[in-house]
This record gives sequence, structure tokens and C-alpha cells, in this order.
Amino acid sequence: MTDTAVAPTAPPPAAPLDDVMLAMDVVDTLRHQERVVEKAMSEGDREEDLVERLRQIYRNQGIEVSDEVIRQGVKALREERFAYKPPADSLSVKLARIYVTRGTWGKWALGAVAALAIGFGTLAYQGYAANVELTRTIPAEITRLSGDIAREATADAAKVRAAAIVAEGQAAVRDGKADLARKAVGDLERLRDDLRAEYDVRIVSRRGEQTGFWRDPPGQSTALNYYLVVEAIDRAGRALPRTITEEEGGSTSTVTKWAVRVPRSLYDEVRREKETRGFLQNPVLGSKARGQLEPTWRIALPGGAITRW
Repeated sequence: MTDTAVAPTAPPPAAPLDDVMLAMDVVDTLRHQERVVEKAMSEGDREEDLVERLRQIYRNQGIEVSDEVIRQGVKALREERFAYKPPADSLSVKLARIYVTRGTWGKWALGAVAALAIGFGTLAYQGYAANVELTRTIPAEITRLSGDIAREATADAAKVRAAAIVAEGQAAVRDGKADLARKAVGDLERLRDDLRAEYDVRIVSRRGEQTGFWRDPPGQSTALNYYLVVEAIDRAGRALPRTITEEEGGSTSTVTKWAVRVPRSLYDEVRREKETRGFLQNPVLGSKARGQLEPTWRIALPGGAITRW
């Protein structure tokens, strides 16, 4: 028996590319002719009218399109062959959208990451700086200031006070109490500046200003306290602010003018001189020398001062 070879069936020739492009153009034209298409698509017997209308459109544009190509385009429109159908909203599609829009959200995400990095970096630096301050800066300042005070002080009271402040500062450093350690540094600075200060305590005797007064001390009905108003004047003639502790209540205030309690005899002497002359010939009540904490008074004073009267 003789085998007869069967030649394979050749696939139908593919449509030329120009015809495909024209068919796609036909579909696009149909989409732009929305009203015409809606009417023709709902009436199957009007397809020939649609073909004729499309033929006329292309002729007006100087383009020759065969009826076969036009019919292919109409058919494609019916089958929605060239219509875009969005993909299902799957995980891969969502990830793709995120990637495509990275230009919009990426800069915000980068900014957030940068802000977090800066925040963590700032906290780390602040922690490092605080540790350096407590373990190096403050101890060095305490040592330096205590040395300055030791060189300036000529009064034992200043040396004793400095030693007490140094001990408090060193204890604060050991215990990790930064606020108390900083306070000790500030107290040492003020003590050193007080020791370096030089000034005269002068009785205020300018015309129109109060020079002295008397008042009933709190809790006493028979005795009177006598005061002279004073100010601290340095070698350049400037009034220096001084920290004064109130004898009535114990509060402290930093002022340039305050009142010191004096014996009645001195009070009367100053009152008579101002009434007679209008001013004081020698208004200096005391002098504060460098290295000392307190002024040396020209006469013994009972002690006590106030800043409000």
C-alpha cells in the first residue's frame, strides 16, 4: 500500500499592515462619530449607510479606503477589538500603580525618612553633648573658677563659701544632676565677680530724691528702724546692681538702689546736713575693696537692708 503524503494546510495570509492600520483608523473615526455610530449600531440594517458615510469621510480627506477595510473596522468596533479594557485590580496592578506614581509620593516618603534620621541624629547628639557637658565641661569650669576665687579672695569667708559651692558642684556631677551642677558654676561665677568688684556705698543725696526714712519693724510696736538710701558706685561713676537680702521676709532682689539700717544718731546727722546744705558733703557710707565680699563701713552698723519702702 502506497503512503500518500498530505501537504500541510498553509495558514491564511496575514492582513497587510496598512490594512490593519486603516481598520484601526476606521474604529477611531467611528468613536469620534458617536451619534452616528450609536444609531447605526442599534439598527443592524443601517450598516451599509454607515459604510457609505465612512467612505465619504475618507474621500473628503483624499484617502482611498476599500469597502472591505471599512467593514473590518465596523466589525472590530462591534467586537471591541481595539477598545482598551483596564486590567483587573490585582496585587500586581496595585504594585505597578505605586511604582508609576513614585514621583509623587517618593519625595514625601524621602522627606519623612530624612526627618526621622535628623530627629534621631539630633537626639543622639543632644545626649552626647549633655554627657560631655556633665563629665568634662562643668568639672573644668568648676576647677577654673575655684582657682580664680582662690587668687582673688582676701577674706576667709569667701574661701569658705567657694569650697562649699565646689563640693556641691562635684557632688552634682557624680550624681548626674546637670541642673545642680550648672547652678554651682553660676554661683562660683557670681562669687568671683563679687570679689573683683570695687565700689563705694554712697548715700543718695540728690535734690528731689529720698535720702532716708524710718519705719516700724514688723512685729514690734515700740522700736523704730532708721534707714539711709544708698547705691554702689564704681570707679567710673556707674551704679552697680547688687543682690540684696531683705531683712523683712528674707527674699532677695537685684537692685541699683536699696536702704541700709543705720543707728539713729547717723540718721539724724545726715537729715540735718541735707536740710541745711541741700546735699551731703561726704556721702560715702562704706567702701568695698577687691578681694572682699562686704563693704567696710565708716561706722558700725546694726545690719539689715530692704529694697522696698
